[in-house]
Amino acid sequence: MTSRRSRSGSRSRTRAALSLTAALPLVVGALALGVPAAHAASGPHDRQSLAGTKPLWATPGADRGAVSEQKAVTARVYLAGRDAKGLAAYARAVSDPKSGSYGKYLTAQQAKERFGATKDQIAKVTGWLKSSGLTVTGVNDHYVTVTGDAAAAEKAFGTELHNYVKDGKTYHAPARNASVPDSLDGAVLTVVGLNNAPRLSHHRDTLPGPSAGFRNAGPFSTYYGSNVNTGLPSAYGEHAPYAIKGYTGKQLRAVYGAKNFTGKGVTVAITDAYASPTIAADIQQYAKRNGDKAYRKGQYSQVLPAAWTHADPKECDAAGWYGEETLDVEAVHAVAPDANIVYVAGSSCQDDDLIDSLHKIVDNRMADIVSNSWGDVEANESPDVAAAYDQVFQKGAVEGIGFYFSSGDDGDNVAKHGVKQVDTPANSPWVTSVGGTSLAVGKGDKYLWETGWGTHKAALSKDGLTWEGMPGAFTGGAGGGTSKVFEQPFYQRGVVPDTLAKANGTDKPMRVGPDIAAVADSTTGFLVGQTQTFPDGTVKYDEYRIGGTSLAAPVIAGVQALAQQARHGVPIGFANPGIYDRYGTGAYHDVTDHPLGQGRSIGDVRVDFANGVDAKGGLLTSLRTLGGDSSLSATVGYDNVTGVGTPADGYVTSYVPGQRR
Repeated sequence: MTSRRSRSGSRSRTRAALSLTAALPLVVGALALGVPAAHAASGPHDRQSLAGTKPLWATPGADRGAVSEQKAVTARVYLAGRDAKGLAAYARAVSDPKSGSYGKYLTAQQAKERFGATKDQIAKVTGWLKSSGLTVTGVNDHYVTVTGDAAAAEKAFGTELHNYVKDGKTYHAPARNASVPDSLDGAVLTVVGLNNAPRLSHHRDTLPGPSAGFRNAGPFSTYYGSNVNTGLPSAYGEHAPYAIKGYTGKQLRAVYGAKNFTGKGVTVAITDAYASPTIAADIQQYAKRNGDKAYRKGQYSQVLPAAWTHADPKECDAAGWYGEETLDVEAVHAVAPDANIVYVAGSSCQDDDLIDSLHKIVDNRMADIVSNSWGDVEANESPDVAAAYDQVFQKGAVEGIGFYFSSGDDGDNVAKHGVKQVDTPANSPWVTSVGGTSLAVGKGDKYLWETGWGTHKAALSKDGLTWEGMPGAFTGGAGGGTSKVFEQPFYQRGVVPDTLAKANGTDKPMRVGPDIAAVADSTTGFLVGQTQTFPDGTVKYDEYRIGGTSLAAPVIAGVQALAQQARHGVPIGFANPGIYDRYGTGAYHDVTDHPLGQGRSIGDVRVDFANGVDAKGGLLTSLRTLGGDSSLSATVGYDNVTGVGTPADGYVTSYVPGQRR
């Protein structure tokens, strides 16, 4: 992932890596699917504590004293609605194939009437905030936004705000968990914005933005192994093939079991920040050049905010998100060429704005499937923000909407962040976390094998005789591992081994990701087309190979569109119970790190332009060794790189009513 920043405590997100180098939450009885309720009790007398609103980094040792009473504060108070526990319970029931309520979805209006905030709740919360001296700047069915000074915020939320040192810089945060008056009768879910530490959301993307052009150098293979180098050093006992130019929809549809299904009648939503100004022309040109079906009128649409914010390169880097949107749209269309696609843009990469885009989809029942290729590390996800995300995921689930998130591109995150951890929101028990693989598609679009995505790079020596330090440095791999926040959801019981679920040393099994996987390694990546600006000043359409779980997520979203068509258009909704219900059947390729046999390593040769666009700066030749994802391993059965596996020939057809698995 790239990074995200926050202002007024609102975390910004980054695109999920477009790698070029590469139980119920709100506890419901015994159904622990996630973090304890953000509105848990045990606060000051006559007040209700909002758990998780004091960040973990606000420790006594980091405390530098109270903030000035005049310090400006902006906060968002999320509303719990009529029945938060009931919402979580119904979201599980309609999503579980073993439940009598399975598939009995509500309309958006029914969901609002049953679980949404009442006018009385909104009025009570608004009145209380105003009486505390805060200025209400916005009100809707989901939250109330306020501004004011620290003194008013402290009065409203029953806590002092102190300055704390974090990563060498000073930020303010609550000195204890915020609280709200008992007289509000549980109307408040949580409050975000009382701390102002940057928490950056990434569009998992390591390629230059469209303001800087990018091309792959070649030589290439047209399918895996079609062009084997003979003039370069051998690796692992044989000459390695050149990296493919980039897989196309035809190849991905063949290996992931699309058959004659096209996603007809299904709508896929894509969320990212900002919007590419050339997307409409780019996707049409890409489809024409690469054999995809032309877009029919109205098949692709956009829902954009009134204005963009935080677009500066030092904040969200708006231009850097254009490639993400382009990849997501082209990948979904390549796999599900008849599915409708609606792009719902966040006005920035911050949590508040991305949550707003998700609310738009749910409030208006815009789509059946939502693909999201952005996130951050779990350490940057506070329980208050997690509660806000989970609420919208649950509301989507009761309407039959499924959310898919890329699992990350840095493996266990130790190499990049120094701490072994999973990514978020992919860690939520209410979303489908999509991991990644290296994929070999052979002649005639035949599925050859997959490994768990984890790539190492060794450069060609100056004399051209060896690969230096083979396998070389870790360049990226599918995110995965064990959450330190969320308990194991019901659908993972009996599938995820305790060695993974209790990997953090806990007595309780925890949520493990990912859930499912698809191609992600940029060395075996997808061909994408986008308008870019090149060093000579020309602005033009060009194509390049790309990867990352930013690719895997829309590919799985496309496959799910095919599966929904196979079940006669009935929404799949929150997919995880059904995904795990198919575990151990012919629905999946069981992906391991050694598909050619234990002890046999796999290498590909890549040739890249040193300057990213042409040979003027020279060429960089390297060997990419596949199947070594940091400390994570793709093993027989469920694993923390590929989950239950990747869709096999029988996956889509397993959704046909009456089909035996």
